Amino acid sequence: MIAERNPDEFTDADWDQARRELLGSETHNAPEETEQNAEVVEEWNVVASSVGHRAPRIEDDENLGEQLVSDGVEEAVHDQMLEARKEELEQEG
Repeated sequence: MIAERNPDEFTDADWDQARRELLGSETHNAPEETEQNAEVVEEWNVVASSVGHRAPRIEDDENLGEQLVSDGVEEAVHDQMLEARKEELEQEG
């Protein structure tokens, strides 16, 4: 509704955006391809040197409170945008 489309007509991009919002991942767009950077000069053999490890989970009440407040603010903003769009649709008729 916020994107001014029928909520039942969602796209793959909508799913991707929802996933990013829920998981909190940042978007990192690749640079645009131009004639200067499109030519492959050499191929790199990219192999991970380490499989990594899981960081320990920190149970910190202060960070938890911050996160809850931040999530609540984001949810409130989303609800406000949704209500504003509903009102626009009602006014349009």
